[in-house]
Amino acid sequence: MKKNLFAGRVLDNESLIAYLKETGAIRTAAVEDAFRAIDRARFVREASKRNAYLDTALPIGEGQTISQPTVVALCLEWLGVQKGDRVLDVGSGSGWTTALLAHFVGPTGEVIGIERIPELVSFGSANLAKYDYQHAHIEMAGQELGKREAAPYDRILVSAAAEEIPDALNAQLADGGRMVIPIRNAICVVERSGDKFKTVCHEGFVFVPLIT
Repeated sequence: MKKNLFAGRVLDNESLIAYLKETGAIRTAAVEDAFRAIDRARFVREASKRNAYLDTALPIGEGQTISQPTVVALCLEWLGVQKGDRVLDVGSGSGWTTALLAHFVGPTGEVIGIERIPELVSFGSANLAKYDYQHAHIEMAGQELGKREAAPYDRILVSAAAEEIPDALNAQLADGGRMVIPIRNAICVVERSGDKFKTVCHEGFVFVPLIT
């Protein structure tokens, strides 16, 4: 029988962090600190508040979800965001990942969240505004995938699954930059060195599809 790591625990942000550390999703102090600073409960719909600290995706409307905490923690570990980085958050949804990334980069960095669903641009922006991050914002996505006019980016995080790695996003990565993107049922880490791209994929995940 699989061990229930939540058994006997109060469901709060600290218990979620403890669970993610125990399962190996949170591996570094930097990711732990970000999860402690940015409370997931502030980014879910009212109907889901009681489930905010469960390790599961939750609906946020418009057929979209706030991602499972395990997946978000792993993506942040693989992304390796640094202070001062410029980061593009593709499919910002609830604004949770945008806020987490803003915590990582600090005031010397910049985070741009883009979202194709107007209702979620409003929802995510309102959630992000609960934190005093002047260096992060969420905006409506344009016709082209990503935001080429503001490129290059040190890091790109994509929160919905594509069928293949988009050339448009590869082109927006800075030299030495890194992108984490779901491709079908895998999470892939793309690193750029000059005109060359190295990709490593981790299988066994499920995502909503990327809207292009």
